[in-house]
Amino acid sequence: MDKIVITGGRKLKGDIEISGAKNAALPIMAAALLTDEESVIENVPDLRDIQTMIRLLRSLGVKALYDHGRVLVRPGKSLKPIASYKLVSTMRASVCVLGPLLARMGEAQVSLPGGCVIGPRPIDLHLKGLEALGAQIEVQHGYVNARAIKKLKGNDIYLGGAFGSSVLATANVMMAAVLARGVTTIENAACEPEIVDLARFLKKMGAKIAGEGSPSIEIEGVKKLKGVRYGIIPDRIEAGTYMVASAMAGGDVNIRQVEPSHQNALIDKFREAGIRVDKMKTSIRIRRSGRLKPVDVATLSYPGFPTDLQAQMMALMTVTPGISVITEKIYPDRFMHVSELNRMGARIFLEGPSAIVHGVKRLSGAPVMASDLRASAALVIAGLVAEGTTEVQRVYHLDRGYEKLEIKLSSLGASVHREKE
Repeated sequence: MDKIVITGGRKLKGDIEISGAKNAALPIMAAALLTDEESVIENVPDLRDIQTMIRLLRSLGVKALYDHGRVLVRPGKSLKPIASYKLVSTMRASVCVLGPLLARMGEAQVSLPGGCVIGPRPIDLHLKGLEALGAQIEVQHGYVNARAIKKLKGNDIYLGGAFGSSVLATANVMMAAVLARGVTTIENAACEPEIVDLARFLKKMGAKIAGEGSPSIEIEGVKKLKGVRYGIIPDRIEAGTYMVASAMAGGDVNIRQVEPSHQNALIDKFREAGIRVDKMKTSIRIRRSGRLKPVDVATLSYPGFPTDLQAQMMALMTVTPGISVITEKIYPDRFMHVSELNRMGARIFLEGPSAIVHGVKRLSGAPVMASDLRASAALVIAGLVAEGTTEVQRVYHLDRGYEKLEIKLSSLGASVHREKE
């Protein structure tokens, strides 16, 4: 098992390029099951989760391979409608094959999903939406057994959950609805850029979709879809992570291959904190030389502040003078990184769904344990400014969502490298 070793104290300077969005690529790879023709998906990052999805597609009888940023998916005429526990349990996005399998094969048996330990994330909205389209669903022995006795039929579906809309539920229902008879309207749909990217892919395949990016999506079912070539959007969470790293370490960093509008919530907090942000057409420049100011953050569904940047922002606030309050409204239990940041000298106190962060003058390097993907990134960022050496263990979490993180940070002047445990 690998670990990331960081020696703090170096400012960051230079240019860095962002990879394609993992959270867009995974549902789009699943959506390629909706046709028997070959699709080529480009700008796909080389990540552990991408390789897991490729193995899952192969287990369904699909020809799937990754080659230098491109994924080829050739489903063929028949699919095995069973997604096993062995693969689905390791990655939550695997549940995205449920809708496409049900739409194309009329049946699906998909294990209940796994992934990062950041609190309960049930799939009740997925099942509610698919049942509204006419699927008969039973959950037995850890598997979702779904069957369409007749062809799926369009319906009006409300996907409201306890903590707002669901990206993966919206994706699953949308993928099932594109081959259903009639019109489907999804209300309280997720508005995230990854849903817009999925809709664009489906429309290029021949689907009829309107309203993506808004809380109301309308889908008119079609009889058949075709294979296409499509390029994935940049990863807004990876971009945001490097923006936070740049702000925390100080210096001058130009982050290229991004969609600046996807970062508006983070940019707003940066400017409030006294960090200079310059937006260009496909890049963002981050500069900080002065004293940081504390900010309060509440995570919300897009276009609000992303829950996937909460841990990174908390790391930044640990060395910001004053008191900041970070409230988690998407996954209230997503605070497992707090104890590890405190091991590095941070002063963070939990009060229900909020973390009260008292800024300290400096952090100190320490051995720390990553609990999930984004917490891993937060600990690496903290290590960039900590005195001495920080060792982040359980790096397999990082490898699920960040392509060549230590190489990219090193190119900016950071002292970061990977070692075997």
